[in-house]
Amino acid sequence: MHKVILDSDPGVDDALALYYLVRHPRIDLLGVTTVFGNAPVAITTRNARFLLKAWGCDTPVRPGASGPLTPDMPPEDYPVHIHGKNGLGDYPVSDAEADEPDNAAQFLIDQIRANPGQVRVLAVGRLTNLARAVRLAPDIASLVNDVVIMGGAFRVPGNVTPAAEANIWGDPLAADVVFGAPWRVTAVPLDLTTRTFMTRQMLSRLASEGGPAMQLISDLSQDYVGFYARSGYDGMLIHDCTAAVYLTDPDLFDLTQGEVRVLSQGIGMGLTLMNPVSRHGPLAAWEGRPRQFAALDGQPHAILSRIARTCTGQ
Repeated sequence: MHKVILDSDPGVDDALALYYLVRHPRIDLLGVTTVFGNAPVAITTRNARFLLKAWGCDTPVRPGASGPLTPDMPPEDYPVHIHGKNGLGDYPVSDAEADEPDNAAQFLIDQIRANPGQVRVLAVGRLTNLARAVRLAPDIASLVNDVVIMGGAFRVPGNVTPAAEANIWGDPLAADVVFGAPWRVTAVPLDLTTRTFMTRQMLSRLASEGGPAMQLISDLSQDYVGFYARSGYDGMLIHDCTAAVYLTDPDLFDLTQGEVRVLSQGIGMGLTLMNPVSRHGPLAAWEGRPRQFAALDGQPHAILSRIARTCTGQ
């Protein structure tokens, strides 16, 4: 069993990742920590609780950061054109927004200390909560099993700017802290997730075969599918669930290793730069950084098959 904490900003594609974790027989979901990103943190927290309640789960949800560590960031421009005003494709959610104290970092610290060597953190939003946790309690870096993130663009253009992927761009200083901490980080970046595409036909089939829970995901994903349709695609990219599959099926991913830095200023803000192990030369600002991993390649069709099998119980 994998003991997992999901750090997330639901978010349409976050919903599928969360359901994958709920459904997988080898995942023990210890909790969900929330962060700003696809919507303000009060909304992402409400959304996480709404989804878990709809699926009959009592997994604890702890609200986290409402803004970035990075100084002088521009005001957050929430992607309502992708995830809707309520973060879930404007699917009707009657629950109230969760205006509560931020305790996600402390929850991460407490759970990692209580389960030394066992907790795997899957972060599919801004990395602010994780950065704050490891700054508050550096000892957790040696106690956590590993950190898996959906984020970065190493050899492909970003999706917020040509340089940057959204989760990294939203708090690049936090990302640099996370990549620089002495724990194992595996990034599942746009290099792979932009090749992991669920067609509209497949989504419809999963809704038909997976019962009410998958039907809910299909329903709240329709505007997200519509966003991709405006660019000529018939379906949706499933960034976050691709990273979730890495937890259970790492054999489907090809890893590159090296020290990583993240730019937090200028036109390259949010750019993820890896010094690959194959390179020989001065390290400069990469000196003393731990070698981390990035899944730049993998098997998209097999990843989709694992998702389908888990989410439909077949």
